[in-house]
Amino acid sequence: MTQNDGDLDGLVRKRIRALRVAQGWSLEELAGRAKISQSTLSRIENGQRRLALDQLVTLARALDTSLDQLVETASDDVVSSPVIDAAHGLMRWTVKADPGMSVVRQRMTEPPPDNPARMRAHPGREWLVVLSGTAILMLGNRRYRVETHQAAEFPTMLPHAIGAEGGPCEILGIFDRDARRGHQREGRRSGGGGDADAARM
Repeated sequence: MTQNDGDLDGLVRKRIRALRVAQGWSLEELAGRAKISQSTLSRIENGQRRLALDQLVTLARALDTSLDQLVETASDDVVSSPVIDAAHGLMRWTVKADPGMSVVRQRMTEPPPDNPARMRAHPGREWLVVLSGTAILMLGNRRYRVETHQAAEFPTMLPHAIGAEGGPCEILGIFDRDARRGHQREGRRSGGGGDADAARM
C-alpha cells in the first residue's frame, strides 16, 4: 500500500492514530509495543512513509485489532430508516453487522401485568434503555424500576414482562436472534405483530 492509494491510505493512517489515542498511548508507547521506532510510527501516521504490509500486521496486533479491521473501508450505507408499525407504536431497525439482531423503539402506557401467567420466557438475551419515563421490568420473582437513561440486560429464559410506571414510558430494546424469534412467535399467537403487546416485551 502506498501513499498514492488515496482515501484508504489516509483512512488507515487516521485509524492507527485514533486507536492509539483511544488507548491513551503516546507515539513512544505504541512504537515500543509494535517494536518499531518512534520516528517511523510518526511518519506512518503523518503520511510521510509508505504503509508496508508487515508493519500494518504488527501495528494491528499492538493495537489489539486485526489487519482486516485496520484496512476496512468506510461503508456508504451508514444511515438506515426504521420500519414503522404505527398501529402498535413501534419503530424497528435491523443491525447490519448482525442481521439476526433488531432494535425496537416503543412507547408504553400500561403497567406490567399483575398475573404471572402473562409473563413470557424464551431463548435469547435482551437489552433495553429507557429513553423517557420510568419502566418496570418484571424478571422472575423480582421487580426492577428502570428510570430514564438507565439500562437493563437480561436472559429471556427468565419469565419477564415490561410496563410503564407513573405515565407513558419510551424504551429502546435490542434483541438477539433468539429473543427476536421468541417475540415474533408470541406476536403470532396473540394475533399481533411481533412485539405488539408492550406489557409482554
